[in-house]
Amino acid sequence: MKNKEVLLELRDLKTYFPVQKGVFKRTVAHVKAVDGVSINIYKGETLGLVGESGCGKTTLGKTILQLVKATAGEAIYNFDGEKKDLNKLSDKEMMKARKKLQIVFQDPHSSLNPAFTIFGSLQDPLKQFGVKSKAERKKIIGDLLEAVNLRREYMNRYPHEFSGGQRQRIGIARALSVEPELIVCDEAVSALDVSIQAQVLKLLQDLKEERNLTYLFITHDLSVVEYISDRIAVMYLGKIVELADSDDLYNNTLHPYTEALLSAIPVADLDHKSERIILEGNVPSPVDPPSGCPFHPRCPKKIAKCSKVIPELKKYEIDGREHYAACHLLD
Repeated sequence: MKNKEVLLELRDLKTYFPVQKGVFKRTVAHVKAVDGVSINIYKGETLGLVGESGCGKTTLGKTILQLVKATAGEAIYNFDGEKKDLNKLSDKEMMKARKKLQIVFQDPHSSLNPAFTIFGSLQDPLKQFGVKSKAERKKIIGDLLEAVNLRREYMNRYPHEFSGGQRQRIGIARALSVEPELIVCDEAVSALDVSIQAQVLKLLQDLKEERNLTYLFITHDLSVVEYISDRIAVMYLGKIVELADSDDLYNNTLHPYTEALLSAIPVADLDHKSERIILEGNVPSPVDPPSGCPFHPRCPKKIAKCSKVIPELKKYEIDGREHYAACHLLD
């Protein structure tokens, strides 16, 4: 990825939510959902983002899209050569930027308004970005439905008339309607049956090639993320603890947390089944994270330094390829 164009650069991005108590709603603490994430997303790649529930994956995606405001840090987006910090854009500027940035939500049912036909749901973004003619909107939406392997006439139906897989395809069509560059897929296939998952993943890959899209693919399913991702970032308690090409992450794992996650992947071949690493204890609270490495209370390999010093996400060379990890053991 060294020679690739950076589409989005996150610099020490933080998103904290206040914890308020009392009659006067006094802020007594903060939930550190995203706690200092620095990462590049390259144009044309699929970056997988994995981790346990509650680690901050979805909040990171929403912060990039400005659906949740960042507390600190920068999100530098490359608008055709002009770089701007999304966190500093006005509401009017961000509305224009949304043409480049879209999202596919986890629940395909609740993401569509049951009172609107599919045409009604999909035409609003087109209206917003200047497609005034109803006939032209119908043609665009019909083309989009065909692009996601649905019939044109489905635009006149309501969401309840579709299966979960079909609704997710409609969600993808809506994200594509304004011809974006970056799409955040937030658990986009987790609510679907396995056979339908495979179809939607294949569709996402085909659309990526046809339209030169970039994906941030958020999931907790390590089998899915290996299939679709060019690179994978592992998140724990608001921080990125490992980042590498998909093959490198699975074959040359550096961080103990990633090792534990990979050991939990179901394997059909019992002769090649790896020993499951059971992590003791619960995930620490993001309101009061532990000192030092956030993973050290559960880490089976921890050393004395782990409880005192926060490890940096450092670059390591493996067979000439960049591999990042935040672990004192590697030093």
